[in-house]
Amino acid sequence: MPYISTKTNITIPKEKELIIKERLGKAIAILPGKSESWLMLSFEGDVSLYFQGKSDKPIAFVEVKLFGKSGNEAYNKLTSEISNILKEELSIDPGQIYVKYEEVSHWGYNGSNF
Repeated sequence: MPYISTKTNITIPKEKELIIKERLGKAIAILPGKSESWLMLSFEGDVSLYFQGKSDKPIAFVEVKLFGKSGNEAYNKLTSEISNILKEELSIDPGQIYVKYEEVSHWGYNGSNF
């Protein structure tokens, strides 16, 4: 049950959003036991973001929340893939991207808690 939220200070054209959605759907499988079939995504463009006191370049903040845990090697690979996707699709330099991971022990779905 992963969730990936992407916020950026630039506009995300709908066609790019759909491409990123597809690519993140494949990338989530980098984390053992995770797949697109349980993946939820959100995108926010034109957000007021500042990095190093500036907002003159494209910036992104990505949050990855997942039910359970994974390891550093998998997180490193996913961070690299997320950075590559945002660079290729939105021209955001990897040095302007933060990726936050949150491991969740309680997750509600369909009226129940896991």
